[in-house]
Amino acid sequence: MQLTPFCLVLSCLHVTPDRSQFSKYDSVSLSCKDKLNSTGWKVKRKTLEGGVRPCSSSWGFISSDSTCIIRNIYPSDTGVYWCESPDGEQSNGINITVTDRSVVLESPALPVLEGAAMILHCKDSNNITNQKFSFYKDGRPVGSSSTGEMTIQHVSKSDEGLYKCSIAPGEETIGSWVAVEASPPSPSPAPASCSVSVSRVMCHLVVGIPYLLSTILLGLIFRDRNRAHLQTERRGSNDVIMEIMV
Repeated sequence: MQLTPFCLVLSCLHVTPDRSQFSKYDSVSLSCKDKLNSTGWKVKRKTLEGGVRPCSSSWGFISSDSTCIIRNIYPSDTGVYWCESPDGEQSNGINITVTDRSVVLESPALPVLEGAAMILHCKDSNNITNQKFSFYKDGRPVGSSSTGEMTIQHVSKSDEGLYKCSIAPGEETIGSWVAVEASPPSPSPAPASCSVSVSRVMCHLVVGIPYLLSTILLGLIFRDRNRAHLQTERRGSNDVIMEIMV
């Protein structure tokens, strides 16, 4: 499962299995995951019948510090679920729908990243063979399948909407909203001017170093010649002084 930009920064609610629509009596795991620290985060929900309540308060049970499990989920568990910190910070909210219909649409619970592939699965609890599954977005047909599965490659913002699926002779699912989120920007390459300046510096070094070494070498040779010349002059002066004294 790909993480959205929101989940890469803040605490995020994850649903297992990764879908927003469930059949009656299914089991669901809800976990708060934080890139830095999820300690103390609790799963909460808001339903039409129960209002706002944390996990284990008449629904679900806490399996770990930040994970809540609902076994034998019911239509009355339909609502909005999220994570909340002790300081009152809230994560993303996920709409979970529970139905007692025989046909269920399995679609991603979290927003799908642009450019990624999205799989929709139309599931018939009656397991009738040779079924034709039809998929709809915002009331318009978008495809059909004999396996109950439809894949949308390279998802874009235009793929966001309300999806349903149906089987003959007309049984259809409840609608599930699929959100599409922009992919995080990729790191930009180094500016061309930077690479050009580096190459120029390297070129100057390669060309200039031999000249620098030649200059140093000539200076050393000139210094040694001067020393030799001075020593010769001093010896000549000493010979003249010795002759005068004699």
